[in-house]
Amino acid sequence: MTRPARPFEHDGIAFGCDYNPEQWAPDVWDEDIALMQQAGVDLVAINIFGWSHLEPREGEFDFSGLDDIIGRLHAAGIRVNLGTGTSSPPAWLTRAHPEVLPMVEDGTRRYPGGRQAWCPSSPVFRAAALRLVEAVAGRYGEHPAVSLWHVSNELGCHNALCHCDVSAAAFRGWLRAKYGTIDGLNRAWGTAFWSQTYREWDEIGTPRATLSSRNPGQMLDFHRFSSDELLSYYRAEADVIRRLSSAPITTNFMVTAHIENLDYWSWAGDMDVVANDHYLDHRLDDPNAELSFAADLSRGLGGGAPWILMEHSTGAVNWQPLNKAKSAGEILRNSLTHVARGADGVCFFQWRASLQGSEKFHSAMLPHAGTDSAVWREVVALGGIVDRIGEVAGSRVEASAALVFSWESWWATQNESRPSKALGYLDQVHAAYAALHAQGLTVDIVAPGADLSAYRLVVVPGLHLVRAAEAAVITDWIAAGGTALVTFYSGTVDEEDRVWAGGYTGPFRDALGLRIEEFAPVEPGTPLHLSDGGTAHLWSERSHVTTARVEASFSDGPSEGHPAVTRNTWGSGAAWYLATLPSAADYRALIARLADEAGVPPAARVCGATDAVEIVRRRGVDASFLFIVNHGSAPIVVEATGRELVCGTEVSGHVDVPGGAVRIIREEAAA
Repeated sequence: MTRPARPFEHDGIAFGCDYNPEQWAPDVWDEDIALMQQAGVDLVAINIFGWSHLEPREGEFDFSGLDDIIGRLHAAGIRVNLGTGTSSPPAWLTRAHPEVLPMVEDGTRRYPGGRQAWCPSSPVFRAAALRLVEAVAGRYGEHPAVSLWHVSNELGCHNALCHCDVSAAAFRGWLRAKYGTIDGLNRAWGTAFWSQTYREWDEIGTPRATLSSRNPGQMLDFHRFSSDELLSYYRAEADVIRRLSSAPITTNFMVTAHIENLDYWSWAGDMDVVANDHYLDHRLDDPNAELSFAADLSRGLGGGAPWILMEHSTGAVNWQPLNKAKSAGEILRNSLTHVARGADGVCFFQWRASLQGSEKFHSAMLPHAGTDSAVWREVVALGGIVDRIGEVAGSRVEASAALVFSWESWWATQNESRPSKALGYLDQVHAAYAALHAQGLTVDIVAPGADLSAYRLVVVPGLHLVRAAEAAVITDWIAAGGTALVTFYSGTVDEEDRVWAGGYTGPFRDALGLRIEEFAPVEPGTPLHLSDGGTAHLWSERSHVTTARVEASFSDGPSEGHPAVTRNTWGSGAAWYLATLPSAADYRALIARLADEAGVPPAARVCGATDAVEIVRRRGVDASFLFIVNHGSAPIVVEATGRELVCGTEVSGHVDVPGGAVRIIREEAAA
């Protein structure tokens, strides 16, 4: 279903925001636009939640307000990222058709009053939404202000998994298309267990809440179906727009912690440009490393091409248990970290802080305190820097290491019955990425089965679900001379959630040179000690090496004496295995050892504390750009030569980077 991409064309790095003019009187609009120009804003997303304003009653359209604001923005030279307005239905639709409301797994409906109060499978909702898209795209399809189309908003953030009867019927249709016969489905789901065998398609429903644990195969397929169903909805909107407009089309992904329901590997090919929303998550141990991971994954979804940061925040959000304000300079560091990792657009939610509604305490470019505020001054300063580094646009990030990431493994790992609920898929992914990040290595995030020929080092964290062909790509790459680290719980089940028999790690077993007999997780907070002096926690395994060399063993715990870290020569390469979750320092040391073995250097040499420093290189046709982000308070010195773009100075041999600062060095193309 992928279509030829329409390029998103922009002069330099886009700097923008979501704007909700419907929340303000028109006399505020001119003030807002003047301040946008002062801040350097040149791309504004509007009509994200505009349905009830554009269609106040069924079939009655009023475009006067949208005409007005688009005209004003265009006159000011500000380009429009135009939303279709369909993300939340108006009250008249859900009142007239309550059947469009989504149903959660306990069989109860969810009501209007929030957002995304609609079932992705509802033909009634789809017909009404596409009627609106037709009207909006027909009116503004070739408007000179419109440079990008924004389908819906954060699709699946709240309503990805609907369990209503309409969704159940759509799920059955999806299953019939996938399996062909009911016997094929029974084999795939292992329904011989617990007398779950189906004889008729109509006996199958969505995996609603049960008195016991549910069928894992059914739950895995329901995730796949739900992702596909929302992708089908996206395509339906995009098809309407393509008929009526030549502008590129996208939607804002949510590549971030805790949002797991959409397999963006299957979505990315439908985007003319990948766009992502990202917010620092202070529930995590290392929010900055997760920010970099999300940026790298956004770039990976686009095949390495530049992407757009559609939303992030100037300060606190409103939806975490504790919503932390950003420290001085953090807006700059966060924003330019995304740019360093491939973003050619930096946008915020939102422009002016709301005075009412659920997000009134969410930060904005123009805060409640107005222009006499530190946030506003930092926004204006950032806008100036974004303008000065415009030549970075179009360049690509250099990476010589890769990390394999799988939404299907995330879904399968998080199923109800598993060895330890204390450990999830993202725990493994984030721990591995944090070790690479702390070592100063730039990483491409790739899908299972992706070509690995461009990399010297590949890390495969917790790839619980893996197809034989996907595993073969990794093991063949190792045999050809690569260095890989596979971590525990990888290669456990196939695409039907069926255990690979004969000892865990399944299709990786021969390349790793060991056979795992039994998982032996431990309670959170229980330390595990290793024979090389390292420490670990949460997980251990009882295994036996066949051809591998033991690098470290468990010195205590339920797997005492069994291998914890192994290395196996496989063809011309090295297959490492990690059977536990080491401390952050020990994980970093292991990655340093592997990077040295694989010949993977950091982007530049640093003098000073490096734990809080990010160094990434983007390479263009005429020059490369070395980004240095110092999250720490201590100054550092980095080897570099060229023109520094933030301050506009020449550097020769090295650049001093104060604590909390960002430096971007334009290097000659041969660097």
